[in-house]
Amino acid sequence: MEQVIANGLYLGAQYAMIALGLTLIFALMNVLNFAHGQMYVIGGFVTYTFYGQFEIPFIFALLASCATLAILGALIERFLFGPVIRRSSREESTMLLAAGIAFLLDAVILLVFGEKQRGVPKIVNGVFNWDFRIIMPYDRILICVIAILSIVAFISFMHFSKTGRALRALAQDRVAAELMGVNVKRYSMIGFALGAMLAGLVGGLLVTITGVNLGMGGPTSIKAFLMVMIGGAGVISGAIAGGFILGMLEAVGLAVLSQYGDITYLAIFIALMVFLAIRPQGLMGKPWG
Repeated sequence: MEQVIANGLYLGAQYAMIALGLTLIFALMNVLNFAHGQMYVIGGFVTYTFYGQFEIPFIFALLASCATLAILGALIERFLFGPVIRRSSREESTMLLAAGIAFLLDAVILLVFGEKQRGVPKIVNGVFNWDFRIIMPYDRILICVIAILSIVAFISFMHFSKTGRALRALAQDRVAAELMGVNVKRYSMIGFALGAMLAGLVGGLLVTITGVNLGMGGPTSIKAFLMVMIGGAGVISGAIAGGFILGMLEAVGLAVLSQYGDITYLAIFIALMVFLAIRPQGLMGKPWG
């Protein structure tokens, strides 16, 4: 049981970080960013390039990944999503644009990095063993700690910084925030860049554990959407809760149903569909309409 809880916390911490970036973008711009998984993949490849090939210290490779994705997110919002949102009143326009960006980033990843699996050396060697109840590699423990600290730092930033308060005001009521003097264009770009940066951070962290490849973008986006829907679309605390819930479900499912192979994820998806049928707005979201 202790091992299952430890695995669930590890998975939940990384899932929560993935969901945070997606839900921030949705809350600010009402945009479902289908390219979020591709941003995660790019973050992993950037970290692989700097840490695995150029042998730059891991922390600087991780910072390079965050900076690269923040710049990419800002450019996408400034030149793609921003103009479409201002000129079109149809939500389908942003959805089609997001899908197009996902395909574009897949093509860029293929051209720049190739389709092969890439991985980097472990950042920490050794295995933690607590009386054979919890067995966890030290690198996974480190990644989990960094993820949790990053979540705490993100929440603190959103609550106590001027930029964070402006982003929260923009998420609550875009028109009222603009009337109160919030520069909507500027903070929309900052928020999108921050959401993309979080994706790059998670990709950079997990490339040391699972590696990274071209095909990871789509499944990562699907899991991110699931977490957002579990917690409540556009609710930051809900995204965190959704991440840890999905992590625990996956850990329990793999422990109980591992001998049945892929039925683990089938059971998880069925349970989530039943939950969303009962409460479509998620745990912390408001009813639609």
